[in-house]
Amino acid sequence: MIKQAIIPLAGLGTRLLPLTSVFAKELLPINGKPGIEYILDECIEAGITEIIFIISKKKEMIKNYFYNDKFYKSLIKKKKDPRIIKEYKKILKYKKKIKFVYQNKPLGTGDAVLKTKKFIKNKYFLMLLPDDLIMKRNCSKDMIKLHNKYKGSVMASMSVQKNNVNRWGIYSISKKLNKQNFIISNVIEKPSTKEAPSNNAVIGRYILNRNIFKILKRQKKGKGGEIHITDSIKTMIDNKSLFIGHKFSGKYLDCGSMSGYINSTLEISKL
Repeated sequence: MIKQAIIPLAGLGTRLLPLTSVFAKELLPINGKPGIEYILDECIEAGITEIIFIISKKKEMIKNYFYNDKFYKSLIKKKKDPRIIKEYKKILKYKKKIKFVYQNKPLGTGDAVLKTKKFIKNKYFLMLLPDDLIMKRNCSKDMIKLHNKYKGSVMASMSVQKNNVNRWGIYSISKKLNKQNFIISNVIEKPSTKEAPSNNAVIGRYILNRNIFKILKRQKKGKGGEIHITDSIKTMIDNKSLFIGHKFSGKYLDCGSMSGYINSTLEISKL
């Protein structure tokens, strides 16, 4: 059973400057709700019982958001406002499920994942990237069902425009399982248009085998001088580990850029 999830949150969010010069991007409101809470709700609905946040000292605002009991208790004592009480209870529900680890040097997603090694108890775990919201259908829940059927790793996928492949990890497909799912034969981190084996991109949902920690420990820095989770996944695929690509059915929203962030509020307000 997959009961643990990790969420890398140590990035500086430079694409959302100047907002992120003073505020953690994951706490920015999207249609009146902090972006990270959409990810948390997806995890909880999918049956996840423990969520590990990877933050940095510069992002301690995120930890403070969930540990602001004194503020809430003082306010509730004065006002007894039902809305504030409801918000506090929601925060307490989240807090029970969250642990924090630190990645103080920006060495890439692979390095962030490695920081969680001592906390992962089971053979497989879920990873979600907070810039990628998937609305209207729980992608994590669908991926866990797929994992339970095939007993392998699973990654979310969608088709992207050929001229945008250098923004993503891109798959090669060896075999289709059905309309929505396929076996992955290779994955390349941010290829050029010429290098890209397809336009099937990795989107920020992964079910990973904990064996990836052994590979990450030896992983050399890749593009941009960072340790990329995609490079370790490629090594696992080369070593015959089963990786399934899942074309999710929900509505994808990219919250990592200013235009995407603004659009996400507009789109969620229509749901």
